[in-house]
Amino acid sequence: MSKTKYTAAIIGTGRIGFTLGFDKKREQPASHTMALQNNRRIHLIAGCDTDRSRLDQWASYVGCPSCSSETAHLFATVNPDILVISVNEDSHLKVALEAVNSKPKLIILEKPVALNMKEGGELKFASELRKVPILVNHERRFSEDYKIAKSYMSRIGDIQTINARLDSGLYVYNPEKEASGEYSLLHDGTHLVDIVMYLLEGNEIPNEPVLRDLKLTSVYYDKKNPALVRNANIHCRSDSCNDINLFFSGRSRFFGFEVEVIGTEGRFKIGNGIFEFYTRKESKLYTGFYSLLPDTKIKAPKKTRYFSNMVKNAVDYLDGKEPLASTLQTGLNTLQVLEEIKKFL
Repeated sequence: MSKTKYTAAIIGTGRIGFTLGFDKKREQPASHTMALQNNRRIHLIAGCDTDRSRLDQWASYVGCPSCSSETAHLFATVNPDILVISVNEDSHLKVALEAVNSKPKLIILEKPVALNMKEGGELKFASELRKVPILVNHERRFSEDYKIAKSYMSRIGDIQTINARLDSGLYVYNPEKEASGEYSLLHDGTHLVDIVMYLLEGNEIPNEPVLRDLKLTSVYYDKKNPALVRNANIHCRSDSCNDINLFFSGRSRFFGFEVEVIGTEGRFKIGNGIFEFYTRKESKLYTGFYSLLPDTKIKAPKKTRYFSNMVKNAVDYLDGKEPLASTLQTGLNTLQVLEEIKKFL
């Protein structure tokens, strides 16, 4: 068993970088800082944030003397094995390119990988040129409940329909926020599209999106400002399913995230607070018929370990034991689908 300790630094000590680790309702660890600290193989050596007060709070908690308000200073003073980038979407490309040029052994990048495919292409070119691998934190790929759902795909027969839904109060698309990425199609929709593609992927990560033939089935614009998209429904297909529906709502007074997969032999629904699995059994209602009944053999994990598993994947990759479970390519695949959807809006 390898005992090598890997050093790590964080750029961006805001919510996902740090403060969500104090949310008592969330499964912990829920931030990069706490997830890195919880892994015995990682030594957190530095942090960077343009907000000095936030950075000071982080440094006090971590007990880390090496702090920088500017990335240039960080890269000049430390050379970590793992570099975490958890800045706002509009800063992803600039910071990621700087990080790639510093040539760490691995970059952990928050989703989405970029604001658009042009920026994503720049990052891909730089990472391949410098030979710097990038792990994208599409967290559900690492979550135990979604791993169970993926393994269940082969048990429900031919896939007939997939319904994936995101509900929030944030506009689905706002062209005025193109430069910041502050709209739900990009901010949370990246998770919805990515997890659908994860469930459909085979043993290898494809170079192109598994979702294709996208069509807009309905759209609802804001009554006061028709440029703002409140709801959008998209139909698409993949090699294994001809009926895939993506629903994005920006009119809801709640946050919801769920994916339902229906096969010829069973179905399941999984999402925030949702874990339901059904299998084909002899009907209790009709003689000679079969019904879908709850699969009592499938138990929800006590902990999904979504953040811990992501960090473990990073360590296992550096150890040469496992490939990255969420790569720059999977992030670009997701971004490409989101860009195709935007063309309809």
